[in-house]
Amino acid sequence: MTAALLANVLYSTGFVLEKRALASLPEVDVHRPARLVRLVLGSPLWIGGSLALASGFGAQLAVYRTLPIAAAQGIFVSGLVLLVLLSSRLLGEETTGRERYALGAILLALLMVVLSLREGSDTVGRGAPAPLVLTVCLPSLALGVWLYGAAERRSRHRHRMPSTGVEYGVAVGLLYGVSSLAVKGVSSRLTTGDPGGAIVGLLRSPYPYLLLFTGAFGLVMSQAALQRCRASLIVPVCTTVTSLFTAVLGTLTFGEALPHDPVRLALRLAGTVLAVTVLLAMPKHDEAPQPPIDVKELTPP
Repeated sequence: MTAALLANVLYSTGFVLEKRALASLPEVDVHRPARLVRLVLGSPLWIGGSLALASGFGAQLAVYRTLPIAAAQGIFVSGLVLLVLLSSRLLGEETTGRERYALGAILLALLMVVLSLREGSDTVGRGAPAPLVLTVCLPSLALGVWLYGAAERRSRHRHRMPSTGVEYGVAVGLLYGVSSLAVKGVSSRLTTGDPGGAIVGLLRSPYPYLLLFTGAFGLVMSQAALQRCRASLIVPVCTTVTSLFTAVLGTLTFGEALPHDPVRLALRLAGTVLAVTVLLAMPKHDEAPQPPIDVKELTPP
């Protein structure tokens, strides 16, 4: 539990620092990845944010060794509260009433998932067949890249309303969902009994290569999206998609059984359905700014 909460703090802090750094950089473009990497590596603030995210990754490894996937994802989603608070304080981002209701519903979905857990009775999966992992991950990666490209093409249309970032968040969330499964796979293969054999076994598995792909593409895609959209909305959407992907497909892939108790099973399923419903109902566009009112027009002749 402590490692999960620490991961929440590190991830939220890292995203906010990166967003603040990106606000002072020239516009980045996914079609020019080398320039994007050069720009962000020249920003000390961005490097600080990326180090915080990397530390959160280390804490996540510890969580996956001790908690079932669904339990871990439920706790990770709680970091959304901290993220929204930091975004408001440090970035000056304000959420609308509808968005606040949506975030509240996501937290309610989290509570349902947490209440469905029972310490000591939920199994922690230790491995998954490589063909099954690839069957789940490869189509998800292709879908994430395609969705991101489609969002990019729509954003270039003239007279299009500003995007809230939901489309970008879903696309990046799919990539990070695959990355989360890869992290789970890596954690299951890291053993202290035979370090050499563990490293050889890890290199023969698909997990390090999935991490390399999602790390490279996720870096470019997430930074471009984060610069254009509000962190207080795009990161919660990305986190929700990642958590649902990992909790549902990860649980099945790694053979972690669902609760047998009907009440706990209903809570977990209802929490998942609620989170998906909220995600689909979230606004896709920011309201267009209203033109300033001309005081002279209001003054009677």
